Amino acid sequence: MNDVMRDARRDFLRRGAGLGLGASLPLASLFGLAGCRSRTPRAMAANPAGYGPLRPVVDDTTGLPLLRLPEGFRYHTFGWAGEAMRGGIMPAAHDGMGVVAQAGSRCTLIRNHEIITSAGAFGDASLQYDAPAAGGCVAFDFDMTTGQATDFRAALGGTLQNCAGGTTPRGTWLSCEEMTVDPATGFDDKGRQRPELHKKHGYVFEVFPDGTRAPERIPGMGLFKHEAAATDPLTGIVYLTEDGRGPSGFYRYLPLDPARLSAGGGLQMLGVKGRPDLRKGVVVGATFDTHWVPIAEPERLKADANLQGAAVAEQGLALGGSGFARLEGCYVHGGAIFFTSTSGGDLEHGQIWIYRPRDETLTLLFEAKSLDALDYPDNLCVTPRGALLINEDNDSGNPQRMVGMDLEGRTFAFAESNVVMQGERGFTGDFRFEEWCGVCFSPDGRWLFANCYTPGFTAAITGPWENGPL
Repeated sequence: MNDVMRDARRDFLRRGAGLGLGASLPLASLFGLAGCRSRTPRAMAANPAGYGPLRPVVDDTTGLPLLRLPEGFRYHTFGWAGEAMRGGIMPAAHDGMGVVAQAGSRCTLIRNHEIITSAGAFGDASLQYDAPAAGGCVAFDFDMTTGQATDFRAALGGTLQNCAGGTTPRGTWLSCEEMTVDPATGFDDKGRQRPELHKKHGYVFEVFPDGTRAPERIPGMGLFKHEAAATDPLTGIVYLTEDGRGPSGFYRYLPLDPARLSAGGGLQMLGVKGRPDLRKGVVVGATFDTHWVPIAEPERLKADANLQGAAVAEQGLALGGSGFARLEGCYVHGGAIFFTSTSGGDLEHGQIWIYRPRDETLTLLFEAKSLDALDYPDNLCVTPRGALLINEDNDSGNPQRMVGMDLEGRTFAFAESNVVMQGERGFTGDFRFEEWCGVCFSPDGRWLFANCYTPGFTAAITGPWENGPL
């Protein structure tokens, strides 16, 4: 696509082609009405209200206007790439994150680092899976009273492209590798030779926050391009998303022992009868009965380097599983599992789905009709007031945002990247187009945490939450 065509397409999508900026179900009609199929979707424009217009706000840590936020909100940053941490240097590529524990006013978070290189593992050797691989996780503590983050330490090393993941009811973190590598062929999923790597990659690891207990690899969760993992606290079932290049699967893992996921279990792929492909052509509000098909060989990889990681989805699709477009964020709340399809929908700029395990249904909650409403949804969470907050990872040439969705299903921009560095902390460049990741709230609801992928830092945001829907 040439520059003229690309600019015309962007303009078309921004204006929404007169169709409204998105279509959504009201969230308020979904919670507590799991069996109801009479919900009415609505076309809507992005809601300018939210918390009001955005303005540049200076970071309390660096003095730089790194974020645009509504009036009354403030923030500070910490955990920057290159800073010292316990036993080493803070890695880069900050990605998925979650709060795993609380003790009084202190909460503990674990943060992924989506590094794909073989520059060598960080952290103690006891925490490393494959010594040449440079990805992994960092844990740290945050005092909700003082707002201070302390004791950054390695929790997992020697992995690749740790993208998203999810918390568990046991105070641990599931960290997901989004890159597959097969030492038998020597290639990764992009067809690159990786002879320096000694073990298979593309797994999920259970990570412990103290930085001393060795992470546990979970082979039963499969070997593919993992994104997020969300655990149903009532059943112990773990739901998994896949960010594949073709039709991607939505999976569940049925553990033999919910308290020890590495002990084994069954992997299954979601299916909708008569709808093998859900990437396009679905009306917002459509609700489908679902079923699950087994994955007999969850660790099988294709011998062809160009199809690495596709074997799991291929097995599920052959048995009646359904394919989605680039599944990423996943979050459990109120008996429902929310997950995002980053490039799904007729305009290929995003869908949000809801799966309800109790009545075994799948509903399309939202589909983007323009770039203004929501553009490439990625990580997401349910907020303390029951709304949604979604990180964007767009490639449309617009600054990346955190987008809220209120209980009426209306979207609004809550935050926008304004990260431009002129040598501060050793970074120079315009980073406004680098994704936001790892969005989550502190247990007391006062602090919102989010990661700026590059140059790599965590922001803790606070303010008058009571003045809006989040």
